Amino acid sequence: MTIADLHAIATNATDTDTTNRVRLEPNLRRVRAFVDGVAIVDSTHSVYLFEKNHLPVYYFPIADVRFDLMQPTDHTSHCPFKGDATYWDIVVGDRRIENAVWGYPHPIDAVPEIAGYVAFYWDRVDAWFEEDDQVYVHARDPYKRIDVLQSSRHVEVQIDGVTVADTHRPRLLFETGLPVRYYIPKVDTRLDLQRPSATVSSCPYKGTASYYSVQLPDRLAEDIVWFYPTPIPEIPKIENHLCFYNEHVDIIVDGELQPRPKTHWS
Repeated sequence: MTIADLHAIATNATDTDTTNRVRLEPNLRRVRAFVDGVAIVDSTHSVYLFEKNHLPVYYFPIADVRFDLMQPTDHTSHCPFKGDATYWDIVVGDRRIENAVWGYPHPIDAVPEIAGYVAFYWDRVDAWFEEDDQVYVHARDPYKRIDVLQSSRHVEVQIDGVTVADTHRPRLLFETGLPVRYYIPKVDTRLDLQRPSATVSSCPYKGTASYYSVQLPDRLAEDIVWFYPTPIPEIPKIENHLCFYNEHVDIIVDGELQPRPKTHWS
């Protein structure tokens, strides 16, 4: 049985299992969200809401939210695992952000504790902070682990048969739920084939990434390699190392061709 088979079994089990599908855990960090420079929530008593097959979400005590800047709406939604949700607009000055906040004032019996909490759509506010560090994309999962290990394994990267990286000093990044990523010193890559890209992306666990495309004889492999010029302080080892999408290139480790993983980047 392959690793892919094990992942499929785990995924199918998760999809059909409704036992303890939603749970709350305390978050001891100060969390703030800003709109036009105004802290619309500032809390040291938030909780993580974990729901199977979803990213964790911050839920905040109503007392820690600027409800003087909220206006109720007629919008509703239903979740079979939490109940019927009520929504609010955020109104700061002349700016209105529609249906940006939701809560379950009368949740189902399985999760009565969420009645006194509300949550925010992540991308409908301007900025999020845990303590004084900005957080990007989504709430960080406290159970997600990232390890970056220095290695002497021989890693080659090929695209359409062209070797674009060859190193004996990769840094291997292991991230919960994702394939191994091989971060390679720039000088061990074909810099002459790389073309700067305007693409950027953010990761709540690593920081803001920049991209290169790779010029091949017959095509331009766009945005196929990324790097973190200034990763967050917790992940310094990958600074300015290049990483190629395993899903779209051939990676050979110690002479063995690695299978291309199936992810949402495939």
